[in-house]
Amino acid sequence: MTDIARSGRPCLSIMNMPPLPFLRRIKGIDHAMLEEAYSAPRVWDGFEPGLMSLCSPDPQAFRPPDEGANILHVGLPTNFKAAAFADDAHNRMLRQMEDDIAGVTLDGKDVPVKLRVFDSLFVPLAKWSMLLTGNYRCITPGDARAIREAVHADAEKSRAIYGHVDAVARKLGADSADQVPFDKYAKAAEGLLKPSSAARAVYEGATEIERVDKIVQKLGEAVDMPSADIDEIVSVVDAKLAQNVKKSA
Repeated sequence: MTDIARSGRPCLSIMNMPPLPFLRRIKGIDHAMLEEAYSAPRVWDGFEPGLMSLCSPDPQAFRPPDEGANILHVGLPTNFKAAAFADDAHNRMLRQMEDDIAGVTLDGKDVPVKLRVFDSLFVPLAKWSMLLTGNYRCITPGDARAIREAVHADAEKSRAIYGHVDAVARKLGADSADQVPFDKYAKAAEGLLKPSSAARAVYEGATEIERVDKIVQKLGEAVDMPSADIDEIVSVVDAKLAQNVKKSA
């Protein structure tokens, strides 16, 4: 990490948890309050915010246990959505990657997952509504549940959570065009028949996972938009992780 930071090269993060330097590109919030969502926030101190971007890993993919190392099952074939860097020279490189990936074929067939580059910082944050509505709610006080069940067991509550997270993003500066409508996500979730990777990690005994739920909670509070539903999600995840810590002690 330190070597990358000192290199002065642009970094594109492809993960659900946004790097702190990327969040520092969003104006008007106290970024220090977000540090408690990270297990080691200091590792990001040497990174220049303008050199850090985020790519929303929207495709749902996993490696089947009986397949080889380079075989992935893609349950939701959609696009990786990347925010632009601060420097146009770096963006030219990123858009070249976008074009190169678009030209890839496998056995003469188009590859269903592409890279898409956007000028808005907030396009990758559209994933947050999906994470809070589906992925983190796969974690329950009892057993893990599939993303489909988390979303569709109570569709109206899911719609409310999704809409609230979208509204928090808009308060921070996002445009509605940056976001994915709930109905489109809910339709896609019908085919997501397994628990999220976060849930699988928790139920396998992990004591730490990516805490986007905490980031959304903190940002909502910062813009005077707290949510009892978000608080409940964070509380359930906290409790499960605490149980794992106790078991591992």
